[in-house]
Amino acid sequence: MTSPGNTYARRATIVFYEKPGCANNARQKLLLRNAGHEVIAKNLFDAPWTAGRLRMFFGDLPVPEWFNRAAPRVKSGEIVPEVINAPGALALMLADPLLIRRPLMECSGKYIAGFDAARVADWIGAPLVRDEHDDLQTCRRDAQ
Repeated sequence: MTSPGNTYARRATIVFYEKPGCANNARQKLLLRNAGHEVIAKNLFDAPWTAGRLRMFFGDLPVPEWFNRAAPRVKSGEIVPEVINAPGALALMLADPLLIRRPLMECSGKYIAGFDAARVADWIGAPLVRDEHDDLQTCRRDAQ
């Protein structure tokens, strides 16, 4: 909840790169739309990624946080994000986009990966209202 001196009037247009059919991505988009933001959904797997463009979404996140922890190759231990450097991570992700942490979002020349609601609200400069107990990052299949 915002205080009277800290109200937001801004509504954002967000390009939202998702895995089609992902229930968490659907819930995340709904949260953004319910907060009055325009969401332009794009298929993460069809986007023409380059290492430079993909890198913009990760900002100052540590390399291990760039990875989708639910990706089969990560879950199996074949890929260990903690031992991979940035160029190696980007090369792996370009070859296998399932490794990319989702969603990737772009708004007003700013970029972000993943969906921590408080971090996303700060990033777009507008509030998001959600159930405090609703985890919007963990894949529902993994939580079961």
